[in-house]
Amino acid sequence: MNAFAVFGRGAIALLAEIGAMSIFALRGAFAWVTGPFYTRAFLSAALRIGFNSLPVVGLTAIFTGAALALNIYDGSLRFNAETFLPQILSVSIVRELGPGFAALMVAGRSSSGMAAELGAMRVSDQIDAMSTLAVDPYKYLVAPRILATTLMMPFIVLAADIIGIFGGWLVAVFALEFEGATYIRNIDQFLTAEDVGTGLVKAAVFGFLISVMGCYYGYKSRGGAQGVGAATRSAVVASAVAILASNYVMTSLFVDF
Repeated sequence: MNAFAVFGRGAIALLAEIGAMSIFALRGAFAWVTGPFYTRAFLSAALRIGFNSLPVVGLTAIFTGAALALNIYDGSLRFNAETFLPQILSVSIVRELGPGFAALMVAGRSSSGMAAELGAMRVSDQIDAMSTLAVDPYKYLVAPRILATTLMMPFIVLAADIIGIFGGWLVAVFALEFEGATYIRNIDQFLTAEDVGTGLVKAAVFGFLISVMGCYYGYKSRGGAQGVGAATRSAVVASAVAILASNYVMTSLFVDF
């Protein structure tokens, strides 16, 4: 029975953690509704998460698009279907790879940053001091980050989609001898607004999950510098798992069988 007891304790602890995280997410996401809304904190978070993430996301997207073009071309040659390269590449990037890779890069960069910032404030008692001064930490620290990440991720993913398709275009035109205008025309005729919208909806959900994980583990961290480091690692790992799991759930809802 000891094995069942260990499994039961683990399951209960996991459910308790999910419940606490859900309550934290709801409280943090809607804390600004009753005011006050800290505009400066929101704009600062949007700048750090959105604009400052574009270089690393852009580099990831352009190399992903270039590598994907080579792989699609190599595979489609076996079926004499290499002319479908633009269509397959654009749909793959817009629906899956653009949102997924962009979210993972932002998670590694921003979720860890949120956990480190809030963790450092927690272990140095700054959050407790803020509460003593009648400033709600959820309104000032958590809500602006969650709102900024959720709103900025679709713009980041849209930029990643464009850059990724451009990377595929570069390889197709200069390495695989495609005609540039025809390549773009095929994408324009094949890609639909639904494809783009699916990726942007995923991006918003990913942004929400990234910010919740980063803020939650940073806000709950304990134990000095070691606790902050553990919170940072936990935030990145939890964000990556949440992104991949939610991606499957949303894909199963969006795809028509």
